[in-house]
Order: sequence, then structure tokens, then C-alpha cells
Amino acid sequence: MKFIVSSGQLLRALQTVSGVIQSNNTLPILDHFLVQLNPGKLTITASDLETTMTTTLAVDSSETVTAAIPARMLLDTVKSFPEQPLTFTLNPASHALEVSSDFGKYALAYVDAAEYPKAASLDGADRVHVPAHVLSTAIHKTLFAAGNDDLRPVMSGVFFQFTGDGLTFVATDAHKLVRYRRSDYSAPATAEFILPKKPLNLLKATLGNGDNEVELAYNEQNAQFSYDGVTLVCRLIDGKYPNFEAVIPKNNPNRLVVDRGAFLSSVKRVSIFSNKTTHQIRLKVAGNELHISAEDLDFANKAHERLGCNYEGSDMEIGFNSRFIGEMLGNLESDEVAVELSAPNRAGILLPEGGLAQGEEVLMLVMPVMLNA
Repeated sequence: MKFIVSSGQLLRALQTVSGVIQSNNTLPILDHFLVQLNPGKLTITASDLETTMTTTLAVDSSETVTAAIPARMLLDTVKSFPEQPLTFTLNPASHALEVSSDFGKYALAYVDAAEYPKAASLDGADRVHVPAHVLSTAIHKTLFAAGNDDLRPVMSGVFFQFTGDGLTFVATDAHKLVRYRRSDYSAPATAEFILPKKPLNLLKATLGNGDNEVELAYNEQNAQFSYDGVTLVCRLIDGKYPNFEAVIPKNNPNRLVVDRGAFLSSVKRVSIFSNKTTHQIRLKVAGNELHISAEDLDFANKAHERLGCNYEGSDMEIGFNSRFIGEMLGNLESDEVAVELSAPNRAGILLPEGGLAQGEEVLMLVMPVMLNA
């Protein structure tokens, strides 16, 4: 049984799904790609039991066969070829795969595909269609704020909240929070679920920013994303997401607007001189000036910078972790950013000033740190 395929197309397909494969799989079969050949079509699958990713490409073949091929060896082999047609010949009797190229022939052993785990079925699931660029932006805006605490698994993913009024995506690690909303898209039924980081990173790498639609199907246990010949099925995180709306301060009488790029550059420079444990920087707003400073008493290092801003409110001094502020400013794209504050011991809110699409809303929240006297 044989088929012919472009080396470039095959490499792209293998690279698309290879991110699923872990280096420490408990089942040896998971170190393989599941390759299913049907007339004119080749389907490649990778799985780690929790996440399964499948992609299809057109091939020159009229036969049907299934095999589990060692992933690393196949990927490294195909990667080494310049663009050219490759001929794959499978011998079921000896479980051998022969690859023929312009340079020569290569043989590797494959295993029976019967042991390969099946992806979860989503029969009767709710479905919603979202443009790839909307979903990609939502993941890019929120994923960095998700936590890494194994003791709080619900906060280690991104919370999806779908209603008839819009789509909301939230991530938090209890120190920072990002809420991304789209009121220009909606779901046919209200739904809430938490998606783990791994499938989100795979989507982030493969979705692209086009207008092509992504079909998202979901039930209580699993979610499935279908786009551009790719299908990603993953298990959802079980548990109830914290009430994020309750931690967002609603009354913030102090508001400053500052150039985002200048603010980010200043935070990066000043934070070099901050304490390496707390990463604390001090923001002091008075009149139309923002003072950014940091001090490491252990090594007698300190820095101070001053930026012009538009400020409405009473004079105020507040401390933040510079890494969190830097991440948030780097994730916004507007020329200017608004910082809303209520008190030195309450969360600060960062909002982009302009630069958003119609129906798009981004809110970033960061908890303060206690200032040294």
C-alpha cells in the first residue's frame, strides 16, 4: 500500500499536531502519530489522552490503511528534505514503512494502530461559530494571565462564558486578571467552561488571524475546535470558576491616561533596580506627572523616572509588581492606556484608550503590593 505526498505539505501537517506529543508519555503508543490513509486523503492524529489534534491533507492514493508511526523519527526525516514528492509504502506483513525520496530510500518500523486512543465524542454538543481572528485575539489577550498553581486547577486555564449578549474570556492567577469581551458575537445558548493551557497554546500557534470560521462544539466534559482542516478535541477543567466580577472595583475616582509605549519602557528600565524578590515599583501621581521609582535596599540600588500624563483625581501613591504591569502593557496595542485607581490597597485597572474594534472590550486588573515606608 502506498501514497505520494508533498514533503512541504506533510511537514506542515506534522508540525501542526506534533505540539500535542509529550516527552514523558505514560503510554508508548502516544509517542506515535496515528496515520489514516483513505482514497485521496491522509489524516494525521496526535494525542496525550487529554488533548487530541487531527489534520488532513490531500495525497495521491486510492487505498485505505491505518498505522501508528514513531512521531519523532518521522518528523525529523520529513524535516530534512527540501520540497519534493515523497512516496510512502507500508508493508502490513512486516510492519515496515518505506520512504522514497529523490535522494534514496529509508525504512522504519511502525506499530498496530488498534491500541491508539480514540478522541472523545461530542454527540449532541452545543455549537458556536467564531471567526479565527476573534478567538486568536481572545487567547492572546488572556492566556498570559492564567495561573500555574496545581492546587487551584480552575485558575490554570481560560474561562469561556458564552451568552446571547456576547462572548467573554477571562484568565486570572489571583494577582492579575484579564477580561476580554466581544458583544458583536453571541452564542445560541448560555454556556460556561474552563479550557486548559495546553490546547489554548496549540490554538494560539495554529489558528491564524483570518476571517475563516472556527466551529466550537462543547459539552460538560470536552470541547472541540474545527478549522482549516484541523480538529482539536480537549478535556475541560472540572470545577467552578471564581466570581471574577466581584473583584473588579466599580468605583475608581482616580484616572490617569499615559502613553503606553513610554510607560512600558519606563517600567522596564526602573524595574532593573527593584528588589529581585518582590519586583516592586512605586507609582506616584501628582498633578499631571507620573513618577515611577524602584529601590532595592539590600544593594542600595534605586531608580526614578517621570512621565507626563493626563490625571483626574487626588494625589496618590501605590505599589505594583513590575512584571505584572509590564506583561499587561505589552499585551495591549493602543497608543495610550488608562489606569483607574481607587485606593493604595485596592486593585488597579488598565484599559486601552482607543484602538479596539466595534464591540470589543479589554479590561486588565492588577493587585497592588504593600509599599515600604
